[in-house]
Amino acid sequence: MQEKHEIRPGQSTDLLKELHILTRDGRLNQDSRRKLKQVYHLVGFIEPLINEIAEKQTDVQLVDIGAGKSYLGFILYDLCFRNRTGSACVHGVETRAELVEKSRALAARLGFSGMRFHGLDAAGAHDSGELPERIDIVTALHACNTATDEAIRFALTRRAPFIVLVPCCQAEVAAMLRQHKARMLAEPLAELWRHPLHTREFGSHVTNVLRCLQLQAHGYEVSVTELVGWEHSMKNELIVARQENRPGRVPAERLRTLLSQLGLEELRERFFIPGGDAFPNSNQTQGAHAS
Repeated sequence: MQEKHEIRPGQSTDLLKELHILTRDGRLNQDSRRKLKQVYHLVGFIEPLINEIAEKQTDVQLVDIGAGKSYLGFILYDLCFRNRTGSACVHGVETRAELVEKSRALAARLGFSGMRFHGLDAAGAHDSGELPERIDIVTALHACNTATDEAIRFALTRRAPFIVLVPCCQAEVAAMLRQHKARMLAEPLAELWRHPLHTREFGSHVTNVLRCLQLQAHGYEVSVTELVGWEHSMKNELIVARQENRPGRVPAERLRTLLSQLGLEELRERFFIPGGDAFPNSNQTQGAHAS
């Protein structure tokens, strides 16, 4: 039996119907319940960060990279921004023009005046004049391929105090491990990715380890946990980073060492290390948002 009690008090049912999370008669199907649980759980991590920033300033700027249909952005705005005083704003960055236009139209219909949608890819967000110079929170929910890395790069260049990521597939590291497998098999360590399935899974794991080290090298305190139970999503890793301006020498050294030991030196520009490599002029295309 489908229940209504999972919708939060005061939440816009019009929004949830527009997002096809609720049926016209206000009910949830099983797929929508899973999706809503993921978004609610992520909101539970982001809302305290919004409140922390709001204690210091009324102008809270959040950017969602790889926004897709902007499920996360709309629900965040509805629950955390809609009734907040000040000039708080949620920015959705998405490369597909039709999704950007639909999101703009939906925000207008709902009267969500503090939402902005930008037709940009993740790499193009860095130099775009459309986004404010000061960004407080950067999120990326299931932004595919290298879009999560571009979200990190954007956050680092804008010195965002908080970064919240749920990484999706990223084949770049796995492809490089596969490319150099014959040479690396001289070392026992390469047994970790000898088999194709292990190459894919190990590549995904290593990618997120490198991302965490990169953030730590830039002075962030990083925590890693699961977003929801594995029965809801296999892409389940949640990375939350808080800028503490900590010395990042040891993480930077470990990042360099790992890249060398795993035969991934070509990715030094991808995983920018302070005091060494410069950010690349990336023209990678943004992946789709899973929601």
